[in-house]
Amino acid sequence: MFAGLAGNGRPGKGICRLAKETRTLPGMDSKDSGSLSARRKRTRDQVVAILAQHSSGLTRASLSRMTGLSASAISDCVSSLRSSGLVVESSSPLGNASGRGRRATVVSLVNDEGVVVGIDFGHAHVTAAAATTSGEVLHRCAGALDVDHRPGPAMDLAAELARECVARSGHGIDDVLGIAAGIPGPLDIRTQVVRPPTILADWVGLAPAAELARRLGHPVSIGNDADMGARGEQAYGAARGLEDFLYIKASHGIGAGIVIGGRPYRGATGMAGEIGHTQIPDAVNWCRCGSRGCLETVVSSTTVRRQLAHVLATHEDALADHAIPPLSELSDNPAAARVLGEAGRTVGRVLAGLVNCLNPSAVVLGGELGSAGEPFAAGIRDSVARYAQPASAQAAEVITGRLGAEAEVRGAIAAAVAATRRRLTGAGV
Repeated sequence: MFAGLAGNGRPGKGICRLAKETRTLPGMDSKDSGSLSARRKRTRDQVVAILAQHSSGLTRASLSRMTGLSASAISDCVSSLRSSGLVVESSSPLGNASGRGRRATVVSLVNDEGVVVGIDFGHAHVTAAAATTSGEVLHRCAGALDVDHRPGPAMDLAAELARECVARSGHGIDDVLGIAAGIPGPLDIRTQVVRPPTILADWVGLAPAAELARRLGHPVSIGNDADMGARGEQAYGAARGLEDFLYIKASHGIGAGIVIGGRPYRGATGMAGEIGHTQIPDAVNWCRCGSRGCLETVVSSTTVRRQLAHVLATHEDALADHAIPPLSELSDNPAAARVLGEAGRTVGRVLAGLVNCLNPSAVVLGGELGSAGEPFAAGIRDSVARYAQPASAQAAEVITGRLGAEAEVRGAIAAAVAATRRRLTGAGV
C-alpha cells in the first residue's frame, strides 16, 4: 500500500516520517539545509502534505493547481524529492487527458510501509532478516547447513527463511520491496555466475540471484560477502560517514570489501578484493587456486584454531579444534594472544600494500578473526605501520567492526534498500 491517510483520516506513520525528512534531505547536513530558502522548505512541506492525502498520486499540473505554485516551482520541488528518494513518478493510468504532448505522469510518495530482505550465506549457515527501508531489523532467523557442498538445499533454506522473516514481521511476500544476498565466494558481476577458484567448489557455474529469484518471485541483488560486510559497516556500523575504507573479512578465507569515494569498488569482473590469494614470502603450501604460498593458506580461522589447539592443550590431553572457545574470549590468554597477533601481522603485511595503493582512512576488521579482539588488530597495525608508506599508514586507522557476525546480513539489507531506491527513483548507490 502506498503511504497515505491512516484509517482515522490522519497521515500514517510513514507520511509523518517523510514530511520530517524533507526538512533535511538525505546527504545534507543542517548547515546545507539551512542554506535553502524558507520558501523552498515550505514548498516541499506543502507538496508532501498534499500527496499524503492522495495515495494514488497527483500529476504535476494538479499539484500546481492545488498549491497555487508555478509549474517551474513544482518541477524543482518534485525533482528534489525524487533525488532524495521520497517520491516516484509513473505513467498516469488515465493517460494524457488533453490528447496532446507527452503522456502525463503521476507523482506519488514512495512506499515505506513495505520491507526489504537481506540474506547471508555462511559456510555452515544461512541467515535472513526482514527490515524497514530505514534499516531497522524487524525479524531475523537462521538455519544450519553445509552451504559449501549443498548449493541447492542452501537456496531452498534461504527462500524458506526469507519467507518466515517476512511473515513474522507482519507482512506478506507482496510487501517486499527488495531482496539482496551475499555469498562467501567470487561472483562474476558480468554474468552473475560463481567463478573458480573458490571455497564454494560445488557452486561454480551457479547463478545465485536467478536461483533465489525463481524461488521467491522477486528480483534479487547478489554480491560477495566481503562487499556486503563493507556495506553493512558503512550504513550501520564502524564505517558510517567514511568515504574511503577497506573492510577485511577474515574467516575461512580472507577477502576485502573496497569502498572508494563512498561507493563499493568491485573491479572489471567483480574479483576485486581477493587478497587471500596474495603471495606470502617463504610460504610454500598449495592453495586451491593452484599457486603456492597464498595468504589464506597461512592465515584463516581454520589454521588459527589449529594453532590454538596446539598452544592451549595441556600435556595430559590434546585439545580439538572445535573445542576452542570463541576467539574473542582468548584475548587475555598470553599464549593465544601471541598466535592471534602473529596472524594479524601476516595479514597486515598484505594490507600495507593496499594502504599504499588506495590511501584509505580506515581498515575495518570483520569475520571470525577480525572480531577476535585487540591482539589480531594490534598485529595488523604493527605491519601497516612498518611496511606502508608513513603518511598513508598514519591516515589508515585500523578498527574492529561494530556489527560482528551481523555485518554481512546488515549489508545485504543496505544493498536491498539501495536497489529499491534505484528501481523506484533512480537514486541510491
